Parts: sequence; C-alpha cells; structure tokens
Amino acid sequence: MNQVETFATLPMWAGFVAFVLAVLALDLYALGGRRAHRVSSREALGWVFAWGALATLFGILMWWFLDANLGRAVAHQKVLEFYTGYLIELSLSVDNMFVFSLIFGYFAVPLELQRRVLLYGVLGAIVMRVGMILAGVWLLSKFVWLFYVFGVFLVFTGIRMLFTAGRQPDIARNPLVRFLRSTMRITKDYHGQSFFVRIGGLRYATPMFVVLLVIEATDVVFAVDSIPAIFAVTTDPFIVFTSNIFAIMGLRALYFLLAGMVARFHYLKYGLASVLVVIGGKMLAAPWVHVPVHWSLGVVGLILLASVGASWVLPGRAAENAARPKVKKSQTGGLP
Repeated sequence: MNQVETFATLPMWAGFVAFVLAVLALDLYALGGRRAHRVSSREALGWVFAWGALATLFGILMWWFLDANLGRAVAHQKVLEFYTGYLIELSLSVDNMFVFSLIFGYFAVPLELQRRVLLYGVLGAIVMRVGMILAGVWLLSKFVWLFYVFGVFLVFTGIRMLFTAGRQPDIARNPLVRFLRSTMRITKDYHGQSFFVRIGGLRYATPMFVVLLVIEATDVVFAVDSIPAIFAVTTDPFIVFTSNIFAIMGLRALYFLLAGMVARFHYLKYGLASVLVVIGGKMLAAPWVHVPVHWSLGVVGLILLASVGASWVLPGRAAENAARPKVKKSQTGGLP
C-alpha cells in the first residue's frame, strides 16, 4: 500500500477551498440561490455541463503543474487517480438521488424550495466530508491495516446493497425524523424559505429544517461508503478531497436534471453495489495483485454503463409504478 502523502502545497489547498466558496457565493448571491424558484431542465443541464467542464479543466491544470514540476509519469498517475476518484464518488453519490427523491416526496417539499435545501445541504456536506477525509487519512497513516478493514467493509456493504436494492427506506421510521418530531415544535406547513418561525411568541421549526437535517444525515451515511472507496484508488488527501467536492457540487444539478427519471434507473443500484464489491475486492487483493488505476476506471465505467443500459432496455416494476398517476398525501405540503 502507498504511504499517505500529497503533492499539494498549502496555497493549493487554500486556493481550491477559495474557489469552491466563490462558486457557492456566486450561486447564492448572483444566480438566484436566495430566491425560491423551480430549477428548469435547461438550468440543471447547464450546471451539469459546467461542473463536468470544471472537473475536466481541473484535471488538465493538475497534469500541467505536475508535468512541469514532478515529471510526466507522476502527472499521468495523479490525473488518472483524480478522474477515477471523481467517477467513483459521482457514481456512488448518485445513489443519494434516490433518497433525495423519497425525502422530498414524503415531506411534500415544493419544487421551488428544493434548490435551497440542497444548496445548504451541499455546504454541510463539504464541512462534514472535510472532517471525515482528514480523519480517514490520519487513521491510514497511523494504522495501515485499516486499509483492509475498509476493503472488507466495502465488500460487505456492496453485498448488502445487492440484497436490499429493490427496497425503499421508510422515512416515517427514520430515527432522526422520529426524534425531531418528539422533541421540537414543528409547523405543519411550509413558511416560504424559512427554517424557523415565531408563532404566538413561540419559536417553531418548519418542515424545511427537518428536511435539511435528514438530507445532511443521509449524506453522512453515503459518505461512510464513498470515502473509503476512493482510498482504493489513491491515498493522496488532496485528490480524495477535490474529487469528493467536485462530485458533491455536480450532484445537485444532476438531481434536478434527472429527478423525474429516478425510478427509471432501477438497475443502477445493483451497479453501484457491484462497484463497491469490486473496489473492496481490489483493496483486499492489493498485497498480491496490482490493478492499474486506468483498469479501475474502465471497470467502474463499464459497470455503470451496463446498469444504466439495462434500466433503459428492461423496464422494471418501479418504472412502471412511477408512470402511473399518484395521489398526493398533502396538497399544501409540510409534514404528513
């Protein structure tokens, strides 16, 4: 296993963080992030292309820097690690879309409010993943055997996902939802974009606040799977961090682009489970078998393409049910 080290300097870390904060500020203050509105397919597609282009450009700039300072071989290796890590993180993050769709549907979140929830969700996810990545890097630097623990964990998680891929989580039985309902005053209906309101002199949380906390908790659960997965590709904390952030930032736009077709990708969960098993197996086999990074990239890409293709060619029960008209639980939104 490679030692935990990075080519990135402190200014590079600071520059990337500043870039992310600048883009979020641009979204929040200049592009209507503070204004409630429905995200059109055209707007979502624009952001999907924008984040894909930024990730591609980042990889190119990284190659140029490394080629000039550390040599072409190092440049090729590190950029391949970045793109492979980005694909793995983005593909595993796509599983969030299924849960986001269920959460928004259960809480009847109006379409014009979903963008704001996910924007703050991204901010929280960035902070939490920074902590989890730094903790993972520190642990691996101190206890090398944890690399194989991560491998076993990913294989186990992937196999479990294969057996539970057809099931939907019961939001009503979510421990966090039950805890919040039992300990907080929560309004029944939404109050615009507010997370808290005062009614009769008392402070109430709105369903927006509950949804935000559930979204954040969901990201923690998925990060527990996705962050160990990228350590199978690289232990460079800068690449782990940047690939994670690009995937998270692009996921929000991808959700709005594909939200109406989530049920159509019913075999994608099986593909994601297979990715976890393959990556975990690669980590466990590392002492005996060296799998080049470009092979990992190709295998992950083929699994995802196969699962998406199967979803389009072989319609499943979930897609058929999604096509049927549904009766909404609430016409006004809010907690069921």
